[in-house]
Amino acid sequence: MSGVGDNINAPNAGWSFGGDVPRSFDSHVRRSVPLYTEGHDLILRISDYFLSDNSMVYDLGTATGELLLKLAERHAAPGLRFVGIDREEGMIEEARKKCAADGRIEFDCAEMTALELEESDLIVSYYTLQFVRPAFRQEVFDRIYKSLRWGGAFLLFEKVRSQDARFQDIMTGIYTDYKLEQGYSSEEVIAKSRSLKGVLEPFSTQGNYDMLARAGFKDFQTVMKFVSFEGILAIK
Repeated sequence: MSGVGDNINAPNAGWSFGGDVPRSFDSHVRRSVPLYTEGHDLILRISDYFLSDNSMVYDLGTATGELLLKLAERHAAPGLRFVGIDREEGMIEEARKKCAADGRIEFDCAEMTALELEESDLIVSYYTLQFVRPAFRQEVFDRIYKSLRWGGAFLLFEKVRSQDARFQDIMTGIYTDYKLEQGYSSEEVIAKSRSLKGVLEPFSTQGNYDMLARAGFKDFQTVMKFVSFEGILAIK
């Protein structure tokens, strides 16, 4: 086990969102993912175009429920339902405590590969599907498309790989510099990278576009991009 920063330890090729991670997750992810808070703000603004009084909203990989709480605070209609799904019980416990005051918000502990989604108007996956094994990822995309009502939206935020090795080297170098500037030590950066081997499997932008198209989406485009961190809006 090695320290990866923010009082979190992780083994080689064994990163997990369980254990002690839920208690430190919010601070850790803000320091680790560029434009993390700005991405939340963008999702809130986009949600205005897709939610009505009786809409259903899903947050896949909800973690501590922070984004879902922001969405609920922005949309006050009593008939709205907000459902957060996460595989880690510790995350769900933190999310339930954070969102306890709003009865419209509920949480379910489940694997992304076992999703049973009701009809919905907005589905958000905020840096989550990159952790689903590639062999099963298309099935998750398919279930998301099937769940959405016509005109509904899927917001997919992912870390992406470059299609050319030269660009990948540049992107990796810039991101390493970013983490060092956030106060992580070289040892912590290396330990985090080692812990994510075989756990975090990003696709390229085109790879994500292809999966959206295979699921049935015809209308989609990138709405946010910073180096290897990207947000895509897909409309059914």
